[in-house]
Amino acid sequence: MDSAVTSEQVQEPLHSAEEHTHDEEGNSMFGFIVFLLSESVIFLSFFAGYIVYKTTTPDWLPQGISGLEVRDPAINTVVLVSSSFVIYFAEKALEKDNLTWFRIFLLATMAMGTYFVIGQGIEWNSLEFGFTTGVFGGTFYLLTGFHGLHVMTGILLQGIMLGRSFIPGNYDNSHFGINATSLFWHFVDVIWIILFILIYVWQ
Repeated sequence: MDSAVTSEQVQEPLHSAEEHTHDEEGNSMFGFIVFLLSESVIFLSFFAGYIVYKTTTPDWLPQGISGLEVRDPAINTVVLVSSSFVIYFAEKALEKDNLTWFRIFLLATMAMGTYFVIGQGIEWNSLEFGFTTGVFGGTFYLLTGFHGLHVMTGILLQGIMLGRSFIPGNYDNSHFGINATSLFWHFVDVIWIILFILIYVWQ
């Protein structure tokens, strides 16, 4: 009897600690989702402004510009959207405690995000209009630049998650960091799909 009671007494604090960890993780994820919702409001206001300006400005495109080149941005889009699947595989690898594949998939996601950022930089450098070239120039650079900042933030977060994987036992109790990072990356991808349709498809 004494040993049974002792065993229960030992396990009760363990269960309490696990429940406390799950509660903290749930609260943290809720807070992060609220943050993403607030970011969504910002992007939605930019989208609305872009649509209003495009539909009401007589000379929407800068003089001498007939439209934007679509092929390279489309390739960048495929790479960025595909990276959402890759980071998902990284999450699944971590759930199975397979750190090797977790690191490989996370590095691949970072590489794909970096490819997108470099591709966008090359596009900017080749454009014949700037930020101050009319309403179109201002909105184009604002939207793509603000999104690009989010992509770079996502790459930085992934780098931090990758570094944490080399700390022994770091992911034993919680995967909140990588789950939040993955959710942020999916958010960034969805925002870009909308941007691509607005800016490049709807010309």
